[in-house]
Amino acid sequence: MTRLEAKLARIARGQYRPSDFVIADAKDPDMGPGLWATGPLRSADGTLTRYRTRAEFLDQIRAIVRQDIVDVMLASLSNLEILMGEGLFSEHAVKPAIRANDASDIWMVRGGSYTKRPSRPFRTVSLARARAAGLDLGLYSITFSNDLEADIASLEAYARFREEAARYGFRHFLEVFNPNVETGIPADVLPHFVNDCIVRALAGVAAADRPLFLKMAYNGPKALEELAGWDSSLVVGILGGSAGTTRDTFELLAQAERHGARIALFGRKINLAESPLAIVALMREVASGNLRPAEAARAYHDQLQAAGLKPLRPLDEDLAITDPVLKEGGAG
Repeated sequence: MTRLEAKLARIARGQYRPSDFVIADAKDPDMGPGLWATGPLRSADGTLTRYRTRAEFLDQIRAIVRQDIVDVMLASLSNLEILMGEGLFSEHAVKPAIRANDASDIWMVRGGSYTKRPSRPFRTVSLARARAAGLDLGLYSITFSNDLEADIASLEAYARFREEAARYGFRHFLEVFNPNVETGIPADVLPHFVNDCIVRALAGVAAADRPLFLKMAYNGPKALEELAGWDSSLVVGILGGSAGTTRDTFELLAQAERHGARIALFGRKINLAESPLAIVALMREVASGNLRPAEAARAYHDQLQAAGLKPLRPLDEDLAITDPVLKEGGAG
């Protein structure tokens, strides 16, 4: 049993404790935005020179896995094939997972306009090839747009994916983005539209085919508590969204855990940090309740100073909560 499976088992038995909070690193930006999203190469003085090469990005993934703090490493199949071939995951308790589909709402390529249209389903990955590489877990993403034709197409594609996953003994977790286009739904109702769409989409799915857990935007305490409290077998996780301040990173983690989330899958908040290893270690301390968000932000700056790394922002700015949803939830 992997560390992820052990934690999910305790959560399912109603024995959750803060140390069971699951942390995943989303190193899959090549599946959507492409080259630029692997992040800039940053010198110690904070100078940004160029975007990371694939080799440098793979080195960053290796470093996070070897740190052995995150529970899941999410990456593209092409990158995980290399790392699985090296035996990286056999040496550590981190569970590898692929991005199993790449719908059009994540095609944030430079100069492109794909994200301005309702999400259309698309999948590059072959599950047969994934299983041949020794991979049996992946993220499947869906976005509900309040557009009947678009949403039906997305649900039909998800059904086909589940059928193929069952044939290959492949498990998945489900990412549900907020709508990527204007829906006509009032802002205060939109989080509940997303909740209803999730419940409706999974109600007809047999237990064997249901996702291990969810990944979704943090839409505030009320919406999260509503979904997390509705069905104890539905394990809710939150995504990281934009990079934000360091305080935003830790605040999101603390608020989400407090209001019922049991998993955090952060991409840019780790990938774009001055020190990804330091921020991951402090994320674990915040999730476990050992540090409050503001304390963790100060500790992060202390570690940057000790390592001779220039922070992106001075401490007073980095202690600010800038995400409006986090302001609504109250500082922890």
